[in-house]
Amino acid sequence: MEKQAKIGNLKLKNRYFLAPMAGVNDIAFRELCRKSGAGLVYTGMINPLSKEEIHLEDRPVLQIFCSSEKGLKEFVEKYNDRVSLFDFNLGCPAKVARECGFGVFMHNKIEAVEKILKIIRENSKVPFSIKIRKSRNAMKLAKLAEKYCDAIAIHPRTGEQGYSGEADIKFAEKIKRNIKIPVIYSGDVDERNADELLKKFDFVMIGRKALGNPNIFANLTGNKTNFTFRDYIETAKKYKLKFSQIKMQAMYFTKNVYGAGEMREKLMRAKTIEEIGKIMS
Repeated sequence: MEKQAKIGNLKLKNRYFLAPMAGVNDIAFRELCRKSGAGLVYTGMINPLSKEEIHLEDRPVLQIFCSSEKGLKEFVEKYNDRVSLFDFNLGCPAKVARECGFGVFMHNKIEAVEKILKIIRENSKVPFSIKIRKSRNAMKLAKLAEKYCDAIAIHPRTGEQGYSGEADIKFAEKIKRNIKIPVIYSGDVDERNADELLKKFDFVMIGRKALGNPNIFANLTGNKTNFTFRDYIETAKKYKLKFSQIKMQAMYFTKNVYGAGEMREKLMRAKTIEEIGKIMS
């Protein structure tokens, strides 16, 4: 029997998720991925003190990044009724994460992490998860997650590796064996290996392989959708997304397209959404 797709009290249509990606997971892209078949979609990282407008009409997973509890209680209370799940990022390896002390660079700050998890747990009306990387303290963090969270996501590369080298699936399996909450596997997931990974883990999340390719979820689920960049533009217009965001997504959608280099050169010079639409048609 197929394992029920569920995190806490949140029932899901399947076990394939769109991974959180900063600057990529705008609401238009999330909407296409969800319609294509994604069981759950994440926002990019959002700081509790941020003043930016957040589109949550699709009730995504709201991924939080911070290094202290400042503003966290108010943030969770504000968005409780607009999201499906909260996720705390302990996996970002970027330079800005190192400089500001968040993401994977909090793995040595167990007490600070626990304070944050406790606040989110006490104030969240929806399920709650964390996302971690491979590290010496990953198991300690996994045990904290077991205490406070409904699920944990693991990307089994170190912060130093970033997205290079091989993901250590054995390390992720060790985490899975030692905790009782659902484990979401992240790291080089695509159509070729997703179902095999689901024999070992409760869920999988797809990041880089979904860039410019929301149809990857249709390929996995058997949905009859085939979205083009024109669909992205129309959805982006609906939510009044910025021109710079639409242009960046256009770059991603040229991936694996014949003549992609020439298309990107034209996109760089494009000044209007209409121009972008013509280049991508």
